[in-house]
Amino acid sequence: MSTYQADIIQVHDLLKKWLHGSTDAKGNEWLKQKIVTLSEPVTLKDFYLAFGLAPRMVGKLPLQLSPEDLSIAQQLRKGLTPTQWTTEQATRILILLMLPHDNKEEYIKALDQLFTTAEVGELTALYLALPLLPHPEALRFRASEGVRTNMSVVFNALALDNPYPMEYMDEAAWNQMILKSVFIGSPLHRIQGLDQRANATLARILRDFVHERWAAGRPVTHEVWRIIAPFVDDAVLIDVEHLFEKGTETEQQAAVLLCMQGNHISAKSLALSKRPDLVEKIKNQELTWSTLQ
Repeated sequence: MSTYQADIIQVHDLLKKWLHGSTDAKGNEWLKQKIVTLSEPVTLKDFYLAFGLAPRMVGKLPLQLSPEDLSIAQQLRKGLTPTQWTTEQATRILILLMLPHDNKEEYIKALDQLFTTAEVGELTALYLALPLLPHPEALRFRASEGVRTNMSVVFNALALDNPYPMEYMDEAAWNQMILKSVFIGSPLHRIQGLDQRANATLARILRDFVHERWAAGRPVTHEVWRIIAPFVDDAVLIDVEHLFEKGTETEQQAAVLLCMQGNHISAKSLALSKRPDLVEKIKNQELTWSTLQ
């Protein structure tokens, strides 16, 4: 597998450009000096210190990104979505990309040290950086660890707007990430690869979860039906009947989208009998999974 997910030099230059336009003069001067220092042979301690000092020196303001910036980001790394990155996070990612990586074992060891000792802000930056770091296949364990975290901000850095899980997680870890997203209320539509990586095992797990929530009288996000939709069978249609009988308007819209997505004749007939108005909206492309977000 490839060592690189993106051209590190180009990403490095892009991050510097973004930070120059989003950070004050003091922060820019510190960053300029650190880039020079870390470009020379230094100890890991120097990297760790700069990584830890970033928020104090450059602040935590949102990056000021133009549509052109976002387009360039996508060109450099498909799926890269820095729309909610801060100056702190971008600086830490830039520093991570300066970490020597020619020796894979030493590089992973250095990253492991960071992951092991990091506080919340540092962990967030580490998981945001996953789609840019070298040796991505060697980072699968760390990604799986991120699924288990109890810190929602860290979990969301991994799960949302991040192409790494879609491309590198195995099915078990992926399914666990989706289930946890549902459980803690993370928006599923911001998970990249949600449709491409839908699988029968995950659909079954989510249906079991839905039944538990219904039994407890608790709501479930309508987004789960998007994942279940490719695996409609007669058992799923029983759940859909429940949505038509007791679901909210949004849940009924999801039910119709589910019924009309595939070629299940009974599902299509059910949707037409229950909500012909919504079926018509789907035909006119007025109702889609995207509009239902």
